[in-house]
Amino acid sequence: MQALILAGGKGTRLRPLTVYTPKPVVPVVNRPFLLYQIDVLRSAGVTDITLSLSYQPDKIEHILGNGSEFGVNLRYITEPSPMGTGGAYKFAAESLGDTTIVFNGDILTNLDLTSLIEFHRAKQAAATLAVVPVEDISRYGVIDIDGEGRITKFIEKPQGDELSSLAINTVNAGIYILEPAILDLIPTAVSRSFEYEVFPEILENDLPFFGYNMSGSYWQDIGTPENYLKAHQDFLAGKISGFDLEKTAVYDVATRSEIDKVSIIGEGCSIKPGVRIKNSVIGPGVYLDERCVVEDSVIWAHTRVSTAAHIRSSIVGRSCHIGRNAVVSEGSVLGDKTTLTDYTRV
Repeated sequence: MQALILAGGKGTRLRPLTVYTPKPVVPVVNRPFLLYQIDVLRSAGVTDITLSLSYQPDKIEHILGNGSEFGVNLRYITEPSPMGTGGAYKFAAESLGDTTIVFNGDILTNLDLTSLIEFHRAKQAAATLAVVPVEDISRYGVIDIDGEGRITKFIEKPQGDELSSLAINTVNAGIYILEPAILDLIPTAVSRSFEYEVFPEILENDLPFFGYNMSGSYWQDIGTPENYLKAHQDFLAGKISGFDLEKTAVYDVATRSEIDKVSIIGEGCSIKPGVRIKNSVIGPGVYLDERCVVEDSVIWAHTRVSTAAHIRSSIVGRSCHIGRNAVVSEGSVLGDKTTLTDYTRV
């Protein structure tokens, strides 16, 4: 069994963080994001992985290499133009075997893939979608499943009267197992969407189409700054199990600073006297000057935070400079190389 990760999006919803860093490799707790999906696949014995890319592909390949460092074999395919989720699957077909696990490239999960694979095989499915319950179904593809697990209805991002009439809260989790029969539904070299075109056609053709409810597993779409920050807070709160996080980095910290027990500090940071860090992730090489405060935030690598600056519930990109006594307020998102002068408030 092989895997395909659809990582060709521009990460528009996550900007400005994705202007210089492609979404698949934005740091999540100081690791490139796709490593979490690779961990899930490797844990199920799936080590032959194709990455379908489009936006800044060279940066992704440079960071992840051939995958040997992570115990997998990575192959890269670059779309000649954006082809949609289904079109990207068809484009990658020559590099894939028969049964394929497909991941959307912005899903953080600790799903036990072995159970999903067993379910797919037991149902003799042509396609199996992982589904997850959510509160706001309007942002996702809503899926109705009968008592046997068969998908009976698929509605992508319902709105208006259609939304209010639905009594379903299970949505497409962006994780699929597909048999080669699905390729026959997708024309070659044409943009196609799984959600709007391919999945409805599976239903129309009455192929064995099943949903696997992954309630109990962690699931988060990290494609927005709010969700990205929440994923970090969930990691720090211990809500996401199954991953080995780097908590033994070497950094320089003054004796009169305060760092709580859950925050994670990257390699080579310099933390001066009077600094307070609470429930935050600090990237490698960050400099925190005297009396600055970082709370409920994420700071990317090599940023400098000057004396008495205060960062709260925010995301600060790579190589930024935060001036003395500056205040970065809740919900702020600063892109790479942002400079805030002394006493700035954002």
